[in-house]
This record gives sequence, structure tokens and C-alpha cells, in this order.
Amino acid sequence: MLMNSANRLARLHYLPSHFRQISAGDHVICAVSGARIGLDMLRYWSVDRQEAYASAEIATRRLLGQD
Repeated sequence: MLMNSANRLARLHYLPSHFRQISAGDHVICAVSGARIGLDMLRYWSVDRQEAYASAEIATRRLLGQD
């Protein structure tokens, strides 16, 4: 039986220049805003914190501790 990963939360391992998908899914959740981020739109994450961000502004605020 084939599993459909549409509308499922993916589990990822974030690496410096890419991420590795651990479990099937089509999106992750922004660690700061709670926004849904499609894997095809995911551009910002923290390797150290292993979390995703919805935008460059949110990622920068998180890095600076302003969230």
C-alpha cells in the first residue's frame, strides 16, 4: 500500500546546506510563528537548534534572541 504524504507533517534533520527527510510529509512548522512551511518553500533553518523558520526575518530575530 502506498502512503500519501500530502497534508502530513514531515520530520527533517537539518544540515548546513540541505535537509534530510526522516519521515514522509509535505510540510514543517515554523519554530517561531507556527506557520506551515511547504518543503518546496523551506529556505531557512538552524542546524544547531534543528528548527525551521518561515522567513529570513524570523530566522534572524531568532538568531539574535529577539523572538
